[in-house]
Amino acid sequence: MTRPPVISIQSAEKHFGHVAALDGVSIDIAEGEFFALLGPSGCGKTTLLRCIGGFTELDGGQILLDGEDLGNTKPYSRPTNMMFQSYAIFPHMKVRDNIAYGLKAERLPKAEIEERVEAILRLVDMLDLRDRRPHELSGGQRQRVALARALVKRPRVLLLDEPLAALDRKLRQEMQLELKRMQHEIGLTFIIVTHDQEEAMVVADRIAVMRAGKVLQIATPQELYRRPNDHFVASFIGAMNLYPFTTDGTTVRIEGIGVIPGLELPEHAMWVGFRPDVVRLVPADLPIGPGEVEVEGTVLSTAFVGSQIHVEISVNGASRPLIITTSSDVAMPGEGTACRVAFSVNDVIVLPDPPA
Repeated sequence: MTRPPVISIQSAEKHFGHVAALDGVSIDIAEGEFFALLGPSGCGKTTLLRCIGGFTELDGGQILLDGEDLGNTKPYSRPTNMMFQSYAIFPHMKVRDNIAYGLKAERLPKAEIEERVEAILRLVDMLDLRDRRPHELSGGQRQRVALARALVKRPRVLLLDEPLAALDRKLRQEMQLELKRMQHEIGLTFIIVTHDQEEAMVVADRIAVMRAGKVLQIATPQELYRRPNDHFVASFIGAMNLYPFTTDGTTVRIEGIGVIPGLELPEHAMWVGFRPDVVRLVPADLPIGPGEVEVEGTVLSTAFVGSQIHVEISVNGASRPLIITTSSDVAMPGEGTACRVAFSVNDVIVLPDPPA
């Protein structure tokens, strides 16, 4: 990260009884960044978001905004705003009145309120719906109203707690792109909490993967996908072929898969992994390429998913099936049919278990 941090979280600690919701969390979030806190339920991501917003107090550590400690600053005095999962828009108010509510509470001049509300309505593409009430809107439109109400106050940082969770899959995918477009257009710092790794990969510039109150890795979506740093991150971010291995110190052997030469073995390495999209089907009459590992197996199942086919292959001796993701244009052998596949040694990574 080359830009200066707008939010700096330093050794944050939070306990609920004997449970460490935050266990020494440190993160720097840059000005204008779309940052995601990603992890399973109970990992501490929502607790951290609430601590940034001032709704939950830290037991230890600091949260700095523009270099100033927020520890004694009440939520309403922080230059942050939070959009909650439930939206919490007023059912009896029109769209424009919902959006203007916070500005009126600040007793801003009427002309300024009208100007800012119109500008934000234009941003969320709801100018024509300004006089409707919430019950007359779709789920996606209500989500836009909640977002507009949060943005119209011009916070330094917008906090989003699972903002798309209530939407159906198709609308959720559309709103992910809309959210990313709006964030880039206004250049505001967004921090989003989600348990959906696909959503985080779509919207975020960088992602912090959390587990049991700890941050396991902070990286771009591409880095997390191609170079995860432990078993948990590798399996949580997309599909991954993960196998235990044995080694004689120079080569790695995966039972049933074969020998993989030239791998560096970091301390505590326990797993070998490679993504399904780096595995290719090899016709029976063609040799494999240089630097590739060949595997023979039997097709267990195939699943057609739009432009891709997901394939599971049973490999004799391997601890689990090998997974392939390939173009749906590729002719795959039928279930129960023998097949050959190959993957490059360069696409293989060696991984430890996550920290306890």
